[in-house]
Parts: sequence; structure tokens; C-alpha cells
Amino acid sequence: MSQTFEFYDARAREAAIEAKQATLQNVRERNLRAEKTWRGLADQAKRVTAEKLKRENAREIVAEPTATDEPAHAAN
Repeated sequence: MSQTFEFYDARAREAAIEAKQATLQNVRERNLRAEKTWRGLADQAKRVTAEKLKRENAREIVAEPTATDEPAHAAN
């Protein structure tokens, strides 16, 4: 199952809030590490989505026939 940027971003924000509220140093550090990991996953999800859209747009451009396109057999 593919997760979205929004999912990862929400987890990163939650971890950041928990880190700020933590009274124990080890809990704060754990949440800061979690935030960093979630943020990395969010950034990766955003890049994957952007690349997917680029590929889809490129396919659409190649697949769209133009008004000047003629079938190969019409050249006779």
C-alpha cells in the first residue's frame, strides 16, 4: 500500500509536537529521530508523485495526435 505525502507529513508533525512536550531527554530524542524519518518519507513521497505526474504528462503528449497527422496509407 502506497502512503501519501499527507500521511507522512502528519506523522512528522505529530512526532515534533511529542518531542516538544517530552520531559525526558530520551523520549525527546526518540521523537526527533521519528520526525526526521517521517519527514524524509514525506519528501520521498512528494518526489515520487511529481515524477509519476511527469511521466503521465509525457505519455499524454506523445499519445495526442495532431491535426497535421495523416495515416501512413493516405500519402499515395
